[in-house]
Formats: sequence, C-alpha cells, structure tokens
Amino acid sequence: MRHSQRIAVSIMILAGASLACVRNAILPEMTDDEKIQATVSVLATQAARNPVRKPGEPAPTPTPDAPHTLPTLRSDPVKYYAQANDTYGKIARDHGVSLEDLIEENDILDENMLSIGQEIDIPPAKPVGQAPGFKIIPDSELVYGPTVVDFSVATFMEGRQGYLTNYSEEVDGVQLAGVEIVNKIAREYSVNPRLLLCLMEYMSGWITNPRPAADQVTFPLGFEDDNYKGLYRQLSFAANNLNKGFYLWQANALSNFILADGSVITPNPTINAGTAGVQYFFSKMLANPAWENAITAHGLIAQYQFIFQYPFDLGMEPLLPRGLRQPKLQLPFEPDVEWSFTGGPHAAWGDGAAWGALDFAPPGDMLGCNSSDDWVVAAADGTIIRADNGAVIEDLDNDGKEQTGWSLLYMHIESRDRVKRGTVVKAGDHIGHPSCEGGVSTGTHLHFARRYNGTWIAADGTIPFNLDGWKSSGQGTEYDGELTRDNKSIEAINGRQAENQIKR
Repeated sequence: MRHSQRIAVSIMILAGASLACVRNAILPEMTDDEKIQATVSVLATQAARNPVRKPGEPAPTPTPDAPHTLPTLRSDPVKYYAQANDTYGKIARDHGVSLEDLIEENDILDENMLSIGQEIDIPPAKPVGQAPGFKIIPDSELVYGPTVVDFSVATFMEGRQGYLTNYSEEVDGVQLAGVEIVNKIAREYSVNPRLLLCLMEYMSGWITNPRPAADQVTFPLGFEDDNYKGLYRQLSFAANNLNKGFYLWQANALSNFILADGSVITPNPTINAGTAGVQYFFSKMLANPAWENAITAHGLIAQYQFIFQYPFDLGMEPLLPRGLRQPKLQLPFEPDVEWSFTGGPHAAWGDGAAWGALDFAPPGDMLGCNSSDDWVVAAADGTIIRADNGAVIEDLDNDGKEQTGWSLLYMHIESRDRVKRGTVVKAGDHIGHPSCEGGVSTGTHLHFARRYNGTWIAADGTIPFNLDGWKSSGQGTEYDGELTRDNKSIEAINGRQAENQIKR
C-alpha cells in the first residue's frame, strides 16, 4: 500500500469510520492486493482496540452443523400454469431456474406477453457452481433471540452521524424514526437487529455516512424495486429473505441460489442456517463476483467485526436445545364453541418464516372481514408483553422478554377489548376478538404461531403443535394439513364446513 493511502486509512480508523466508508473513500484507488491489506489493517486495528477474548483463549468454533442433505434437483421439465400477477421472471425465481433458461425452454419471443392459465414448461435448473462453505454468522445472530436481550439500536446509534440517525418515515399512518423502524422489523419478523444494521452499512453506509448516494437513500438495502422504496419496505424485504434462507436450510429444502444475473448456484452442504440466510438475501441483489465477495472473508463478516465484533463471539449455541418440547397448550378459544380449522402449517410471518402458524375462524357464516364477538383465549399461562397492530405476544416464561424461551403470537386481534400489555394471564383468559387487523387478511380469523429463543417453530416439523392433544401435521403444501387426536383427523379447509369444525 502506498504511504499516503496507509496514512489515510489509519486516520479513518482512528476517527471511527466504518469499513464501508474506508472502502468507498480509499480502496477504489488501490490494487486488489492493497485493498486486501487495507481491510486486514482495519480489522486488526479494530480488534486491538476492542479485544473480545482473553489472551490465550481460543476462538470459538463457528456454529457446528452436520452436513445437510440437499434436495435432489429435477432432471425433467414440469408443467406450470400462469396465475394472476405472474411474470416470467417471477415464475423463474419461484421454481429455481434462470429466466434465460425459462425463455429458451418455451421459445418465448416477448417477455411482456403472459396470460393467466398459459402453460409453461419449467426446465430443470442448470447450476454453474457451488457456493463457498465459509460460515458468516452463527444462527443466533440471525434471529431476534437471547443474544440481543441487552442490545439497544438507539444506544448503538448514539454519537453516530449516519443517515439513519435523522431518518424518519410514515408507516401505517404513524411517523417512525429510523431506529424505531429497525426495532419494528426485528420484532415482527424475529430477525436480529445487529444483522439488519450491518446489512444497511454494507449496502449503503447508512450507519456512518450522513450523505449516501441518491439510490442508496431510496433503496438502502439494495433492492431496487419501486414497490420497495424507503427503509421500512427495504428492511421488510431483507428480513423476509433472511428468514427464507434460514428456515429453508433448517428444513433441508434449499436447493439453489439464483443470483441477480440469473446464474444458478448450489449451496455448500457444510454451512449453517444463519449463513444460508445471508447467502440467500445477497443472492436477491448481487451477481457474481459481488455475491461471492459479500459472503466470504472480506465481505459482510468483515463489516460485522468492524462495527460490532467477530459474530461467532456473539453466538449462543444451540438455539434449540436437544430434546426441546412444547409446553402444555390448549386450543385458543372458549369451551364448547365450534371454530373452523381453516389453515394448516404456513409461514408464521411474511412468506419467509418457518411454516409455524395455524389459522382458525370463529363461528358464523359471514364471509370476509366482519366483526366477531367470539373470544380468542390464552393457550397457556403467561404475560402479555406486546399488544399492538393486531398482534398479541404472550411470554410463557414470564421474564418479560420475547427473545428468550417460549412465546406465542396471536395475530389479527381486534383493538376492541384487546388484552393490555403487561397483563398476566391464565390459560383460558380473554385475549381479544378475531378480526382482519394487522397484516394482510381476506377474512376474520386467528393466526396462531410459536417461537422459542426467537426461532419460529414449524407446525409440520419435529415439534408439532399439541393443543389439547390435537397434533398438527402438514401435507407438503402451504396451508394444507391436519390436526389429529386419538386417531381422529380434522383437515384444514378454507371456509366453514362440517369436516373442519373443532372445539374444546
């Protein structure tokens, strides 16, 4: 590195500049070797200034995780029939193939011409390589879990002059500061706020740069889509896709990554779920070699160590203890009142989280979003630690922290008569009335999900719901599933039918 560059980098380090600032201001003028040396210099200086281990103490082993069995890739085309809001690009992404291969397979002449019901041949994926096996973060740095109990976004941002400090935006009719938006996304999607902050800094410098470029102001997470302008929508997109990679990996259902240039990459079977989540997120924005740079030693992990510390020093393993069992839960409605089981295992939040939710609709023949006087009740003893925007969170270990132990999500709870935050409840106590409030809903119902240590627990996995002895299972398709007790099964059916009635 040239002497003047070395001095400039040192000055920026001493001033507390982020790795993104150093990279943007100095590194573009350097050779590749000098860039690497500068990055190493930044990290070495930061580590010396903020040691995180005692002398002689060994570095922790990155998240131990046995190699995963990857889904077998298809070898033959399959048929698909176009639906409303489909595009060729969306069809390609949803089926894990490149847009170029889809167009070639179907002899498509005009990418803008697609009609509902049109028959499409989905070719098999054609991977061009395998992703690196480099581990980026432990699983506990992806979820809103025990490692962030004492972490405050507001405290972290104190004294920093980045664009986030003075940013605000209207969300659902309420003006929220940038810090509040980060907290809201972290809580709702159950994604680690440190990871969200680090991604913002890596993609746009919002933590340290007071004047990002215009496109970085509009799209701070790098997803340049007019439907995702502003911090709230960008963070929602990021959190949803971090979750998607994380939970698909947990379920051995992540077959490939499709990069921004359409190339298909197979995962490395030795990574952990947290790493898979980060790789999946970056695949939505970056083409190679930028994607591979982001997920290896001089990418996000270097940024993480600079603004926080080595991510595996922050880890808590395992998030889900061996032999974990669900506590005793009852059906979340009053005795002798028949509800409809309308939704089997499906995403607990957004469409990226684990299929951790079940849906129940109250009695009555009315369709759509109508007021109901029936009660959703507590499924167990606990403390209400959040009750707003249609969501009620019950903490079952009564420590007042939704990041630790078991918590329950009751979603679409009407504001009328809704239980208050801080209320200690017993199983069977009133939570509120089902509605369409909060999120997207086409009809009055209860969306019910569980978390442990911030991790959404799948309803069709190894720890199924057990509600008064009714155990949940799935059929491999979202929303399809059953509740079974004593050899009797109730199938999830959208609507009110004799076959999907259930009561306590």
